[in-house]
Amino acid sequence: MKPPVTFSNQENVAWKIPLPGQGCSTPIIVGDLIYVTCPDDDTSQDTLICLGRDGKQAWQKGFGDQIPGKHRNGSGSNASPTSDGSAVFVYFRSGNLAAVETDGTIRWQTNLIEKFGKPKLYWSHGTSPVLTKDNVIMAWMHGGDSWIAAFDKQTGAQVWKAARNFETPREGDHGYGTPLLIDFQDKPALLTWGAQHLTIHAADDGQLLYSCGGFNPDETPLWPTVASPAKAGKMVVVATGREDKRIPRLHGTELDPNQNNPSEPTTKHAWDRDDIGTFISTPAIIGDNVLVTSDRGLFELLDPTDGKTVWRHQLEKSRKHFYSSPLVINNTLYSIREDGTAFVCQLKADGLKVLSKNAMGESIVASPIPLGKNQLLIRTTKHLFCVGKPNQE
Repeated sequence: MKPPVTFSNQENVAWKIPLPGQGCSTPIIVGDLIYVTCPDDDTSQDTLICLGRDGKQAWQKGFGDQIPGKHRNGSGSNASPTSDGSAVFVYFRSGNLAAVETDGTIRWQTNLIEKFGKPKLYWSHGTSPVLTKDNVIMAWMHGGDSWIAAFDKQTGAQVWKAARNFETPREGDHGYGTPLLIDFQDKPALLTWGAQHLTIHAADDGQLLYSCGGFNPDETPLWPTVASPAKAGKMVVVATGREDKRIPRLHGTELDPNQNNPSEPTTKHAWDRDDIGTFISTPAIIGDNVLVTSDRGLFELLDPTDGKTVWRHQLEKSRKHFYSSPLVINNTLYSIREDGTAFVCQLKADGLKVLSKNAMGESIVASPIPLGKNQLLIRTTKHLFCVGKPNQE
């Protein structure tokens, strides 16, 4: 793969399309099709758009009235779509959860707010749907009844629902991350970080298999969980605290498949750090290590087994934040600041070498994703860009 190094909103652009409303979700690519969610300002509806790799729209589908986001960079379309190849699954702040066929036909649609009540979150919902073999998984972690649940991919019927309620300081039970599908005890399971607890539920029936707490021993308030967990082998790295307010916390936990009683959370951590962390951006796995991006552009590569630093590198300092999660392709790192500045860096044994700094001209929260061998999709709040030379497949 040879993705682009230099580009902008004017330079090295293969195509650019306007989106009908402000959104923050990351697009996905399924075969030759691109899917992206956003509101439609003309109809005020939650919307899924399907495009070809050439940027030409195949179809657009609405799901009902949107509920706008709260944060300046947020929207009702924070959650990213996901797909198993036969359908696309979407969720919106309005509560709309739907499965859509690849031709745009709605397979089924339901509203989780109508089923379970309005989420009690300070910010907008951010958790994206996750797919198992037979189900689509949603997690609600908020100031009310919290849960993780499975819905049948073919019908939308609820298959199971597992409570996920923990006592936390104020706002500590607010969670915005997305679960990970992993193998645990030789079966598919869902690793979930939120409410200052790390849990694992069986994918087939929701049985609690593992639980770990002790991530906020001083019971500090206003520590919601935002960044999703990063799993490297048997180790899981989770970020709590408020790195954006210079109160970082980062923890490493080794998953124990033989925990005696998962309903009584262990508080055993392999390591804890209070000098580095991330608030919004999810860490990236690079080989055997974990790369953590701070809110203000401090990159730290860690050994997940002991939490020790391999190297750290500070990008140019700015008042703007990093919300997008990093993308690593071979030895090239792509990381985008909220003001639309896209940094391209070479990964070296002792740190980063900045190759370019590219101005996209609009706010960016979504993460970049590769399109074929030579191109990237970059979603700003107003447009979807494809940058790089046409792919030579």
